[in-house]
Amino acid sequence: MRKKVIEIYQSGKGYKAISKALGLSRTTVRAIIYKWRKHGTVENLPRSGQPTKITLREQRQLIQEVTKDPTTTSKELQASLASVKKKNIIPTVKYGGGSVMVWGCFAASGPGRLAVINGTMNSAVYQKILKENVQPSVCDLKLKRTWVLQQDNDPKHTSKSTSEWLKKNKMKTLEWPSQSPDLNPIEMLWHDLKKVVHA
Repeated sequence: MRKKVIEIYQSGKGYKAISKALGLSRTTVRAIIYKWRKHGTVENLPRSGQPTKITLREQRQLIQEVTKDPTTTSKELQASLASVKKKNIIPTVKYGGGSVMVWGCFAASGPGRLAVINGTMNSAVYQKILKENVQPSVCDLKLKRTWVLQQDNDPKHTSKSTSEWLKKNKMKTLEWPSQSPDLNPIEMLWHDLKKVVHA
């Protein structure tokens, strides 16, 4: 738009004509032409004075905060900026850094055993975990004989060998719809645990 003002000005038109042609105020047209005559450009000039003290990251943080809640006060913004200053950031392992796989169980009466899985989980490992942890958990939680094992349709849980193992060890399982992790109560528990760990 600024360049267009200069083009029209160079063709001999006055402030009023330029203003009318481009739908700008005369004051704006005058300011653009003055800047062009004085500095030879209509682009933004480098600003004088002390450079900004906040980084681009901090600027993004402020914009995000105000976008989320436009009623944020300057004191709240200062506190938010202070929290992202380098000296307040605790370094963490980048790109996940690793993970721990665990198997756990619980009942209405409380949590059962938790088993750490080393290596790859397969049907044989899963059956070993069940053998070592389910019955002791049933005893610890004082469950009645009518307890039912609830597990999702993970291939390790539904493999032929696991199904036979469950039948041989008289462990009754709950029928489970496919592709329904949202129904699995332990997934909710893991979700809550992750939130606490990452907080």
